[in-house]
Amino acid sequence: MQFVISRSLKRDFLTGEELGAFELEKLLDRAVELKSGRREGVGADSLAGRSIALVFEKPSTRTRISFDVGVAELGAHGVMLRGDELQLSRGESVADTARVLSRYVDAIVIRSGSHEAVEGLAEAAEVPVVNGLTPLHHPCQALADLLTMRERFGDLDGLRLAYVGDGNNVARSLAILGDLAGVEVAVAAPDGYQLADAHGAKLTDDPRAAAAGADALYTDVWVSMGDETEGQRRLADLAPYRLNADLLGAAADRAIVLHCLPAHPGQEITAEVLYGERSAVWDQAENRLHAQKALLEALLTDLA
Repeated sequence: MQFVISRSLKRDFLTGEELGAFELEKLLDRAVELKSGRREGVGADSLAGRSIALVFEKPSTRTRISFDVGVAELGAHGVMLRGDELQLSRGESVADTARVLSRYVDAIVIRSGSHEAVEGLAEAAEVPVVNGLTPLHHPCQALADLLTMRERFGDLDGLRLAYVGDGNNVARSLAILGDLAGVEVAVAAPDGYQLADAHGAKLTDDPRAAAAGADALYTDVWVSMGDETEGQRRLADLAPYRLNADLLGAAADRAIVLHCLPAHPGQEITAEVLYGERSAVWDQAENRLHAQKALLEALLTDLA
């Protein structure tokens, strides 16, 4: 059954805090339906006649492809745009760009190097704006992560997830949406790399303490786009937080391994763990497609 977010005005999805617990549960329910019925065309016409701008300022594999394919599978038309293809690159304001795009498309998905710019876009746009990734938040990834854990364990409430490494946008979104879903999130990071706000997560500098009894161990790259000049220092600082077999041994016997990709085996995660039998990384990557399809339906199907 198609799930619709109830509202009187358009809603955006910038941090995950826009959802309530009930809405999140129903969105994941719909993602399960879309995934299981994908080959039978479930949802194939739900966004027929709609157009969605897909704005990518930076290189992308999973976010770009999953949104592009997802928009097509919902029957909508995706308008793929790089940052240098818009007048933004020549000084047009974010607000004016939002006003213009709102006249052409039914929603805007944007991956940007500035969270403030995405907030400005959403403030001026008359259509829903979805954060595909910013330096502060990656909420679409967290939706896929929760979907993956639900597939493996059933009910999310009471599950424990340990994130180890750089307390970045992924860690922040896991904390926000994990708390909403009833997942106990612990973030283990060294001084200078930890989240400034816990967002309901337990913060620690001890990776083994975070991993103890956890149902899922999660990590992300240590040197993200924009961090390259600090690469060697970051690798040294974060080396004790590597997700390896020893750390996995501290988790629950049923624990799965998660990584939002791209991975760098030998740095933040060992090849043994990334490609091992307890890895759910590839299901996790696929679930970006299904969770985002459910999100787009929820934001758009009551706009007629």
